[in-house]
Amino acid sequence: MEPKNLPRGSKTIRLSFNKEMYEVIMNDGKKFRSHVDGWIERHPELFPHAITGGYELHGKTLPSAKLGIEQRRIRILASGDVYSICPSFVMPYMTGLVSDVELPLFYQRFSVPYWALTYGFGRNDMYWYRMVTGFKRCSIVGTTVKNPEYLPKDVVADEKHTSLKGQKVYGAITVGGGCLLGASVSESASKAALTEAYGKFAGEAKNVDPEYYVETVNTDGWKATGNAWKTLFLLCTIIYCFLHAFISIRDRCKKKYRELFNEISEAVWNVFKAENKCSFSQRIRRLREKALEKISKGIFLDKVLALCDKGPNFVKAYDHPNAHRTSNMVDRLMRWLDRYVFNMQYFHGTLASAEAGIRAWAILRNFQPYCARTVGNRNELVCAATELNGFKYCDNWLENLLVASSMGGYRQ
Repeated sequence: MEPKNLPRGSKTIRLSFNKEMYEVIMNDGKKFRSHVDGWIERHPELFPHAITGGYELHGKTLPSAKLGIEQRRIRILASGDVYSICPSFVMPYMTGLVSDVELPLFYQRFSVPYWALTYGFGRNDMYWYRMVTGFKRCSIVGTTVKNPEYLPKDVVADEKHTSLKGQKVYGAITVGGGCLLGASVSESASKAALTEAYGKFAGEAKNVDPEYYVETVNTDGWKATGNAWKTLFLLCTIIYCFLHAFISIRDRCKKKYRELFNEISEAVWNVFKAENKCSFSQRIRRLREKALEKISKGIFLDKVLALCDKGPNFVKAYDHPNAHRTSNMVDRLMRWLDRYVFNMQYFHGTLASAEAGIRAWAILRNFQPYCARTVGNRNELVCAATELNGFKYCDNWLENLLVASSMGGYRQ
């Protein structure tokens, strides 16, 4: 499924080139074609589908005014479309060399403000802002997931409450396979608004795999969220987050009840650890009986009984072995989103600029490398996208991202 209005950059194919050899390859048609043919054979997902019918070299672009670098163009024989072949060592629109901007963009992982990047690396604040938000044009799903078979059918969704010019807005976040797959800003938490926000993930996912469907969605229980997902994927199963139900008890009762809380919380997690539906239902009945016996009327009892009442929603997870029973996967990533929006004191521009910021943040987050201790002191840098796909295009994380964003991440 090809989007009707592809964004800028969708006619640019990005491939890895050795910087020192690029000029030689550029000026030798046979070597250039051999290089491109090798990439088509190894990674056809980086090219339009019609390239299987052949292509021809179609001249060069003029040297870039900023960097003086030329690009070769190819014409697809079947469709007649012309694409530019851009090397991985330059940024989109020749705005800079990867070697010059890789470190500043890595520091964006830690929400370093733009003025600090200007202070440390020169240029100006707007240069770094545009460098980062330029990734908004890419498909989050298409850039991150390179093999349709790896597109997760069990996802977690939640809304980040934030503000735009002092007015409340919601960041609709979709996570699956350890990666951010959807990030959009919604003006309200209604079903219609959230359907539109989460629908951007659905559209990008179906561009990667037209037959894609979501099997389960773990949510915190907000009704509009579940209804939005049921609208997008009619047959998906909504599973409530067990952890959120427990946190609702903990935040109101831990200090006041202390020892009784410890006893009840142990019983709550004993329910969660049940091995099958029958055991789960039995344990949640015992939890209800225990709560009615030991807890006096009040907020503590109300919250425990509320958890018990949600039993039918929790038990659905046993019919889907790969379903997420808690929202831990999205919660961990949303902690970084908390820092991102807090450090810039939330959104101050338009809804479009807020959308650009959160989409760019999600794509960069998927490709920025983990801390070495997180991955067991391995020598190579590992990121969420690499773990999901099982391979990387380039050793350099930013070049890996740029190649992955070939044609804007959209399958054509």
